Amino acid sequence: MNTLGSGLKIIGSGTAIADQSLTNQDLSNIVETSDEWIQSRTGMRQRYICSAHENLASLGVKAGQKALAMARLQPEDLDLIILATSTPDDLFGSAAQIQGGLGASRAFAFDITAACSGFVVGLNVAAQFLRTGVYQRVLLVGGDVLSRWVDWSDRTTCVLFGDGAGAVVLQRQAQDNLLAFEMYTDGSSNGCLNLAYQAVSQRLTAGKTVAQGTYQPITMNGREVYRFAVAKVPEIIEKVLFKAQLTTPDLDWVILHQANQRIMDAVGDRLGIPSEKIISNVGQYGNTSAASIPLALDQAVREGKIKEGDLIALAGFGAGLTWAASIVRW
Repeated sequence: MNTLGSGLKIIGSGTAIADQSLTNQDLSNIVETSDEWIQSRTGMRQRYICSAHENLASLGVKAGQKALAMARLQPEDLDLIILATSTPDDLFGSAAQIQGGLGASRAFAFDITAACSGFVVGLNVAAQFLRTGVYQRVLLVGGDVLSRWVDWSDRTTCVLFGDGAGAVVLQRQAQDNLLAFEMYTDGSSNGCLNLAYQAVSQRLTAGKTVAQGTYQPITMNGREVYRFAVAKVPEIIEKVLFKAQLTTPDLDWVILHQANQRIMDAVGDRLGIPSEKIISNVGQYGNTSAASIPLALDQAVREGKIKEGDLIALAGFGAGLTWAASIVRW
């Protein structure tokens, strides 16, 4: 076991965006909607969607390469790759495809599924491997290609989702820059947001059948998801602040899952956090599920907003229903 220390730090970040921009005007040619209707309800102006030659693994590799470059590491330096996604290219998982694409030959790789909470859950999972000294460097990728599973005739959902991937490199060190975390699930509300498997009974032989089918497009009770988010997200952020012995004025930045500008505004209001501290790029990218927090994080780092030593609250929420939060020092 290495004796570098029992903490961790994010030392690099990167993103990858799908190659096609889909504007609100484009959507108005597909369903009955308008730029004004979408922006007033979501804050979104455009989102990016994968073309036929792109997939989740290719986005994950690009994001990982950028994160490694910022960290000044080579793929062979990685011990572990964690992919947070709900839309793998292969139902057996896509983390191994990213490992192969990067050439990270020493790294073990696996997927986790926690929908829009996935990146924060993945951060908290990675921390356990680093704190125990089992691994020294971890690449965490959050990515989704939800355009595959959108009903493009449903204007309540098709305007929301975009494709992308974000990644961070985590390194073991003496000082722990993950100050606190919390994670929760409410399975009794699972039906509010689903990408469900629908099976059809198929007879094999006398008295024996199997259920075969495929996944159906995303369904969502938007009102209930909104109520859930504006109630639970402020609460969990207050809990992680308490665990870290901090208060909201101590925070330099808040990065929420980029689901809807209204939700982010409501969370900020309930916590008394000024809007200028809440990082938002939902207008540019839409809801990219597990990719949304690392996309916003990387953009803020590269724009020079987030600086060494800044305190950041991260909070994801979504299908499950799940919600998770962490306090990190950059």
